[in-house]
Amino acid sequence: MPLAFWTGEPLFGFSDDGPRPHVLIYAAQPNGHSSAHEMLVADQGHRRRLAALLGPTRAAALWALGAPRGTSAHREVVMGFYGKQVLPRIINVACGTKAAEPLRRRVCGGLEGEVVELGFGSGLNVPFYPAAVTRVTAVEPSDVGWKLAAERVKAATVPVRRSGLDGQSLPFPDDSYDAALSTWTLCTIPDVDAALREVRRVLKPGGTLHFLEHGLAPDEQVRRWQRRLDPVEYRLAGGCHFTRPIVDLLTAAGFTLGEVDVFYEQGAPKFAGADSMGTAVSP
Repeated sequence: MPLAFWTGEPLFGFSDDGPRPHVLIYAAQPNGHSSAHEMLVADQGHRRRLAALLGPTRAAALWALGAPRGTSAHREVVMGFYGKQVLPRIINVACGTKAAEPLRRRVCGGLEGEVVELGFGSGLNVPFYPAAVTRVTAVEPSDVGWKLAAERVKAATVPVRRSGLDGQSLPFPDDSYDAALSTWTLCTIPDVDAALREVRRVLKPGGTLHFLEHGLAPDEQVRRWQRRLDPVEYRLAGGCHFTRPIVDLLTAAGFTLGEVDVFYEQGAPKFAGADSMGTAVSP
């Protein structure tokens, strides 16, 4: 049986009813040979080919990505094998690129004291914590993500502990932290308003949230594509949204915004790489 996995970036074909998701499958054979296969996950005619490549269990998981949002098949993937075992590994690779490192270094700049990090993931920000940080509390729902972070946590220059699984309900007292950090996380939290209220609650007065988030683009032409592709992104990326207005969400949560840089990531499609980076102060 070949070892096969989804490489991450969705490809899109178009029909009369809009975009249709493809996936690029990389198959590594036991003899060391490899091959790549592009498949239309919503096309019944390709299901047998997909099963032959991946085996019935992996094929069923990937096939269900084409199921309508809210159906039992979709929930099984998002909350089951794909969401728990596959997606954290995809994110570790897709978000761990060299191109992202300067952005991570910028957003971590100025952090100090005790820090709570939302969406810690596989610890990709750990190498960029400044020396002024004394301790980091990692909020991360994925056990696989935390395991992938093990080597980075071990090499960290500051203590890092996992405490808390849900950014919408943080298990910390009020006024506990000097700063908070969130990178490419607010796009996915189901109740992002609740999560931002929780961050404000646990920050000390004057505490600062450092954020780097993708969201609603500044240009209407790009926004139109974001709205079209958002349902596909939601299914493929574990609940991620292209269309969240990051700055507006922070303001509505009661934060006072510092300088905010809104830009498109180099090398990324504009609909996926419309970023906002900056700081927001909790009164």
